[in-house]
Amino acid sequence: MSPPASERGGHARPRGLFAPKPRDSGNSGRRNGGNPGQRDGAGAPGQRDGIPPRPADPGTPGPNGPGAPGPYGPSGPGQNGPGQNGEGPGQDGRASGPVGGPPGQNGTASRPRAPRSARLAPGGSRPARHVAPNPAARPGRKSSPAIRRAKRSRIAALAIVAVGVLVTGLATGFGSELSAEPTAQAFLFDWQQQQYAAASALTTAAPDAVTADLRGAFAQLDATQLFLTMKSVVQHGGTAQASFMATVDLAQQGRVWTYRGQFGLRRVNGAWKVDWTPGVVNPSLGLGDRLAVVTRFPARASVLDTKGDPLQLPAPAYVLGVWPERLSDQAATAQAFARITKVQTAQVLGQIAAAPPDQFLRLATLDPATYASMRSDLREVPGLVVRPESQRLFQAEATGLVGEVGSEISERLRADGALYTPGATVGLSGLEQHYQSQLVGTPTTEVVVVNSAGAQTAVLDQWPGAAGTPVRTTINPTVQNAALTALDGVSSSGEIVAVQASTGEVLAVAQRQASGALPAGGALSAKLVPGTAFTIVSAAALVSNDLVEVSTPISCTNSFIVGGQTFTSDGTGEQKPFSTDFAEDCSTAFADLSERLTASKWAQVVKEFGIGSNWSQLPVPAFSGSVPSAAGGADLAAQTIGQGNVRMSLLSMAMVAAAVDAGRWHVPQVIQASSDPASTPGTTLDPDMMSALRGLMRGAVRSGAARAASVRGAQVYGQVGLVHTASGWMSWFVGYRDDIAIAAIESGKTPQLSAAALAGAFFSAAH
Repeated sequence: MSPPASERGGHARPRGLFAPKPRDSGNSGRRNGGNPGQRDGAGAPGQRDGIPPRPADPGTPGPNGPGAPGPYGPSGPGQNGPGQNGEGPGQDGRASGPVGGPPGQNGTASRPRAPRSARLAPGGSRPARHVAPNPAARPGRKSSPAIRRAKRSRIAALAIVAVGVLVTGLATGFGSELSAEPTAQAFLFDWQQQQYAAASALTTAAPDAVTADLRGAFAQLDATQLFLTMKSVVQHGGTAQASFMATVDLAQQGRVWTYRGQFGLRRVNGAWKVDWTPGVVNPSLGLGDRLAVVTRFPARASVLDTKGDPLQLPAPAYVLGVWPERLSDQAATAQAFARITKVQTAQVLGQIAAAPPDQFLRLATLDPATYASMRSDLREVPGLVVRPESQRLFQAEATGLVGEVGSEISERLRADGALYTPGATVGLSGLEQHYQSQLVGTPTTEVVVVNSAGAQTAVLDQWPGAAGTPVRTTINPTVQNAALTALDGVSSSGEIVAVQASTGEVLAVAQRQASGALPAGGALSAKLVPGTAFTIVSAAALVSNDLVEVSTPISCTNSFIVGGQTFTSDGTGEQKPFSTDFAEDCSTAFADLSERLTASKWAQVVKEFGIGSNWSQLPVPAFSGSVPSAAGGADLAAQTIGQGNVRMSLLSMAMVAAAVDAGRWHVPQVIQASSDPASTPGTTLDPDMMSALRGLMRGAVRSGAARAASVRGAQVYGQVGLVHTASGWMSWFVGYRDDIAIAAIESGKTPQLSAAALAGAFFSAAH
């Protein structure tokens, strides 16, 4: 068994009840001569060196009686408590839970203590004594003080006699033979408390060998706690047979191993000794055998597209592992590996010690970037083996929705308080994070026996695992591939979000990082300035309120002042129909027309498009847009051209285009067959307004600034915008074709960008 947690360096392992502080492993406090179960010194029976044992934490009821652990550790008095089935002070007086308890009615004992009724209550007061009333006393009359003192004296004398008889019976077995039970109890107590030197001194074998076996068994199980409960001792002359229950809390959630053990005892030079064999630890162990724990995690379940195919792509991964039997110094290997990966040394060592020696043990699986950053340091880990593999784990299509996955060394696991476990994975973002418990499943765990040749000879207990359950998304593989193909055709960075206009289902989320900077937050959550692509909403506000008709002449000047703020464009001042100003992306025309709007009418149309609506029930973070109340004329003018404090994500702009196509807005959906309220459509938009708006967007693609999006076949509708950002320029296209609405951006260091051309490539590939 391994040393206590405090000696193992951070492997948070709570000690058992009555756990003493680490003691000198020498012979101080040894039994006195042939009186097993009693220590030298002035202490009372059940004390070590005169120090009374610490009181037990009452805990919570457990299934195996007092002190038996619950699913993760110890518990207090349980169903089989005192006086019920003999596993506590009661009918037969045997101890349960952490070995040791008060004597019972049959004269057996473990670390003799005062009877429960005589112990001090918390705070120092003694519990009330219940004494039968004197039948001779008259009702309502109190006995005199002298009579009461006499009664107490007689009761005390009787108690002393009874205790004396009981203690004598414990030492002699109520007969002529010395009882073997105190030795059995003392051995189990010391074993449980990891006082291996003390336990080994009670056996017939060499103390060093027994100490190594007991310590090794604890390490081989990578246990966090061990509880031993005496069941019975059957004595025949100079031999005896003891049985006990062992409860081992393994270092895995919900894995508690319980088994029945037994060992023999015999008289040696007048004292009882445990007849040591490997089977004392567990009946299935023979000479040269050892215990091991085999844990197998299922492959992480996939996030699927609408056809049921994984969105995770086969990609390089680097498996780090060891052959335990080939390590010259397991502790040195664990320490070096933990130092580099920032996991706990004790936990790594526990996994190595618990694994079958002749099987390859995976310690971690790294993505290429992480492995590259650690490669030179990992070469210094003694005995570490690196295996390149291809896995569907670290790379995925629709990453902005699917998210990323971390492995055993992820900081997210440590932040969540999870123990280091080989094979564990954790979602870091997106659907991988939201559906972590569903995708990861549970591991299969077995406690096995391994012989001296390294072969597994028996399975002592097992906990079947469960495969993770896939998550099926609304991502359409044809549309997703079209988006990726379009992005591969440009040299700049870009992103595309596509949705089904009639339902709000997200069909594609794609990105490509190249020469330009992509916005932080991703296609679903980034808060971006949309520029004149937002004039789709502005035109709707103007038309719906009869403030302008598509044929109304409006001047497109190179500058226009509203509320003291100057707005500029490439216009010449020529009077053109409003439809042409829209198609040519004239920002000053909208600044001029904004003076006809009121803040309330503007806010109403913004709301009708679902901008700023509640998307909190989506399983991933997503930004529905924000258009704060306009503070004045200049503020309102800036908002109509997608400037000022207007912020939109690609997804929220795609939903604007979808609303124009479908005639109503939806909350987007990302999970297939979702019963989420997100599938409920929003307000139906004014049909006349929608008809006019579709004509404006068609004109922009047919002959205006968005004409690069025009392709053969079904007509494309849209609007464009160009925004100067802190890192360069960003070109927008927002539009739709055949029930597919998109928002696309292209990012670069110069304004020579065309998100409209990117959209055209997408629409061509999608059909």
